[in-house]
Amino acid sequence: MSESYPKRLLGAFIRAHRERLPPKTGGRRRTPGWRREELAEAALVSITWITWLEQGRDVTASPAALSRLADALRLTPAERASLFDLAGKRDPLAAAEPQTELPLDLLALPRHFNGPAYLLDAGWAARAWNTDAAELFVGWLDVEGHERNLLRFVFLESAAKKLLADWPERARRLTAEFRADFSRRPTDAALQALIDALSSGSPDFVHFWQEQAVLHREGGERCFHHPQRGVLRFVQTTLLVAAQPDCKLVCLLPLCE
Repeated sequence: MSESYPKRLLGAFIRAHRERLPPKTGGRRRTPGWRREELAEAALVSITWITWLEQGRDVTASPAALSRLADALRLTPAERASLFDLAGKRDPLAAAEPQTELPLDLLALPRHFNGPAYLLDAGWAARAWNTDAAELFVGWLDVEGHERNLLRFVFLESAAKKLLADWPERARRLTAEFRADFSRRPTDAALQALIDALSSGSPDFVHFWQEQAVLHREGGERCFHHPQRGVLRFVQTTLLVAAQPDCKLVCLLPLCE
């Protein structure tokens, strides 16, 4: 596959969406949609730039120019994301503050899972969980009015080190997974406040954070030392919610001994 292939995909994407726009003038036209000069005028760019992009040529496309182009093409959020992905750029609007109000159907998901399940929001706070999760996560989800942030629990609560069988490795992995989220929103004030609080209260977090490791949220076997039920083993799976990509549904399936 040649290096120009993504550029050709970007060019085809732009042309297809330009041609689907309703014509600015009435009457019959030999070509569908907008002309290149009409799109260039609406996006405040040159006709040459539009032409070369559609031809898949090697031209620079800044995030600001792509943002104006997305607006001019009247792209949906999903289409806008594809435009920036094909261009290999980060959408400046993608760093916006995530929604704090989650839909009720999303909050209800953990209740439908047979086994411990909980929903994390963009700030890694548990927003919903089922009874099995409350029974498993002693000191986190079983106490009314308690701190619901997963990272605060893992690093700032002594109960976590007793509950998580392999605490150092689990804590290191969680830090690397959190860095992946933080890298997508490095100017998020809430995430920075969380980092400050963890750094102030946990030398372990400082050590792991300075390692600069980055991991995607992955599944696998998880072992717990439950204070009443003894050693418990699960297989963890994390699902990302398409409508709320900053949220994670974490599900634990009991392992049969």
